[in-house]
Amino acid sequence: MSGWKTVTHTPTGKPLLDTLRGHVQQSPPFWLMRQAGRYLPEYRAVRAKAGGFLDLCYAPELAAEVTLQPIRRYGMDAAIIFSDILVVPHGIGQPVWFEEGEGPRLEPVRDATALAGLSVDRLPGKLAPVYEALARTRAALPPETTLIGFAGAPWTIASYMVEGRGSKEYLEVKRWAFGDPEGFDRLIALIVDATVEHLSLQIRAGAEVVQLFDSWAGVLPEAAFRRWSIAPIRAIVDRLRARHPDVPIIGFPRGAAHNYPAYAADAGVDAVGLDTVVPVGWAAGALPPTLPLQGNLDPVMLVVGGAAMEREVCGILDAFAGRPFVFNLGHGILQYTPPDNVAHLTRVLREWRRT
Repeated sequence: MSGWKTVTHTPTGKPLLDTLRGHVQQSPPFWLMRQAGRYLPEYRAVRAKAGGFLDLCYAPELAAEVTLQPIRRYGMDAAIIFSDILVVPHGIGQPVWFEEGEGPRLEPVRDATALAGLSVDRLPGKLAPVYEALARTRAALPPETTLIGFAGAPWTIASYMVEGRGSKEYLEVKRWAFGDPEGFDRLIALIVDATVEHLSLQIRAGAEVVQLFDSWAGVLPEAAFRRWSIAPIRAIVDRLRARHPDVPIIGFPRGAAHNYPAYAADAGVDAVGLDTVVPVGWAAGALPPTLPLQGNLDPVMLVVGGAAMEREVCGILDAFAGRPFVFNLGHGILQYTPPDNVAHLTRVLREWRRT
């Protein structure tokens, strides 16, 4: 059963953690997906020092530093560890690298032979720097600030692993999934195992909440969505909850559209992240009133700023008033975002809190 049906935890004084455990706050906590990133000059300075993107992910002192930068600047209610969803395939043995200006590249896995070369046993040692970065960050955070760990959901990770990069058509991954579903299930099962291990190790290192990013959930038709988005996420949630029963799990099925109610009912997550295009009025009525929701300002609104952003922010806050709610974006913050606009957003949220 999902953890949102009954509130059983005593408040901790950490607004985000308490909200995800079902407590309705007088005003909502907030954090932003990709809040540590290229829009911040201090991030760019550290990135230049680190070299490549994966080099930064695997440098614990630097990864902790960039995780803390937005907390120092804006005082969000949560820090999300600086890492990447593709450290999981990298950790189990798939070659992964990043092309500057073009994004991730992977040596594709498209058959049983390639799959046999991967092993979850490699992951704890390979990703040890990530867990060290979590421990460093947790030690440096203000006591009221929650630390979030994360991983990609199995369908999204499988898409990268099979395609070898981001995709528009998802031809190769769908060809495997639709043409040989039993064989594809073996890949999904491996990713489930690796994800449970990765999230558990993050929790042991200091993560108090974890989020599963299913960035490509929206490309699946309904039956496939249930089989390769909802079902493997439920498997992860059940296994992770058996190990860490008090750690809330946020699911973010980007693009799920009409599948959001099924995801909320069956994935087992404690809270559901809404993407940019989900109508807030529909979500407030279609999803259970005690289910914590998170979202969903369009990141471009944060680029635009000003009165337009204020109106949108207040509309979201009004729509979800009276229920457990975490303010966030509907996807990651864009590199073109003026830092002053994030400061403006922070002021709007804090002022709304005082009304």
